Amino acid sequence: MSQQTILQPLDYAVILLYLISLIAIGFFISLHKRQSQDLFLAGRQLGWFSIGLSIWGTNISPSMMLASCSIAYTTGMVASTFSWFAWYCLLLLGMVFLPYYLRTRISTMPEFLEKRFDSRCRRFLSFYVLLSTLVLWLGTTLYVSGLLLSQLIAMPLWLAMLLLLIVATSFTVAGGLAAVVYTDSFQAILMIGMSITLTVIVFTKIGGIAPLIQSTPKEYWSLFKPVDDPAFPWPALVFGYPVIGVWFWCTDQTIVQRALGARNLQQGQLGTLFPAFIKVVEPFIFFLPGILCFVLHPDLGNPDLAYTKLVTTYLPVGLVGLVVAVLIAALISTLDSGLNSFSTVFTLDVYRIWWNPGAAQAKTRLVGRLATLLAAAITFFCAWGLSAVGKDLFNLFQSIIAFFAPPLTAVFLVGMLWKKATARAAFVTLVVGCPVSVTFGLGHILNWPANFAWPHYLLVSLYLFLFLALLMIALSLFKPEKPAFAGKPPTFSGISKKQNPSLGIWIAWAVLAMIMAAIYLIFS
Repeated sequence: MSQQTILQPLDYAVILLYLISLIAIGFFISLHKRQSQDLFLAGRQLGWFSIGLSIWGTNISPSMMLASCSIAYTTGMVASTFSWFAWYCLLLLGMVFLPYYLRTRISTMPEFLEKRFDSRCRRFLSFYVLLSTLVLWLGTTLYVSGLLLSQLIAMPLWLAMLLLLIVATSFTVAGGLAAVVYTDSFQAILMIGMSITLTVIVFTKIGGIAPLIQSTPKEYWSLFKPVDDPAFPWPALVFGYPVIGVWFWCTDQTIVQRALGARNLQQGQLGTLFPAFIKVVEPFIFFLPGILCFVLHPDLGNPDLAYTKLVTTYLPVGLVGLVVAVLIAALISTLDSGLNSFSTVFTLDVYRIWWNPGAAQAKTRLVGRLATLLAAAITFFCAWGLSAVGKDLFNLFQSIIAFFAPPLTAVFLVGMLWKKATARAAFVTLVVGCPVSVTFGLGHILNWPANFAWPHYLLVSLYLFLFLALLMIALSLFKPEKPAFAGKPPTFSGISKKQNPSLGIWIAWAVLAMIMAAIYLIFS
């Protein structure tokens, strides 16, 4: 099938209508959000529904949607663990981390480390966040998504990337976090609705649950693989995933910034609970289609084509255009979130700390918007550079992520849960942990030394985390010191009665835990 036959005039009309609607929503919000604080945290007036949809939409990217279908085509539902395990990390964010993030009135993760420890930790994390945002959130996402879009609508790769980047940047510059969150919410609803539609249509072609189970290998429905499984051994998932999960869901600026914009703690906690419930459904609309494609097209040469095969084979004209719009929605949701996070950290943690501490709100707002434009420009050239080495680099980079997590997970967890953790110990852990983790990561990915049998990368990430956490604890005990800021340190042991969540929120988390337990019992 040629690229020119995938989309029909009606499909292009649907895509155009979507883009017009998205830009209209973004600029409508932008006209009502003009203050500096609005640019970064939406005036701290966000409600739980918008927070939850934005967190979920930020996590979903076109590459994730396509990769989920591809992985399920070859291995079944086991990779769903990466979605289903996210609930307890979101629980930690809402019930452990968020009360202290909001109590200290921080705007960025580096700012929290300064209040918990000292300015050295803030400086270290500031540049780490800027670098990781440019490469992890922006460059790779723009390249992979631009490549997909250029193939679907037959346009040059550079033009596809440029157009997508312009749309994402436009209302991010104008409206800041408020515009990002509300457009993310619109896009999340669209992604959920379209994914459900695709799954239902393809599922009806098979004829029901019984034919589906009979047509697939038994191991496709197992969530716990043997210890010697090369792809997903159960110890790696059970014990290694939390290291990545805590870093991503509880300490990453792009994710946490949505909750920081909550109008109060209860709205923020409900905002983390909401995407946790959506995660229950996520594998059935992102991973299950891959298994359905395996049943209907078992001889598909390239599993990466599973998602496209379903769309072009079973969806009518018009809905194909809507799927493309969904992919654009997922891309823009990730891009605008990354751009806003870069702008926030650069402006509040670099510009106002090092260059102009007394900057007026108008100047701060201007710098924030200029930082967004700067990030967009760097992102384009970063993505263009990635295109010179091919799409495989993105998949390689995903595996490297596990080796960025251990230092930050160790510092945030120990610092949050143990009030005796010291600033010196935190800084040493960051400085030592970063190069050590990256070195191990390079050795694992490059398979060097060749005669060494590397454990699964999630297990290596776990071992690094345990080493760094013990190092931080040992250094804190060896040379105790007083907290580096006035008042109680923001640790779990210092929670105030006013911050105790309502009984209803705890009941909702308990219900979610029982749902997840039931899912794993059924699949076991």
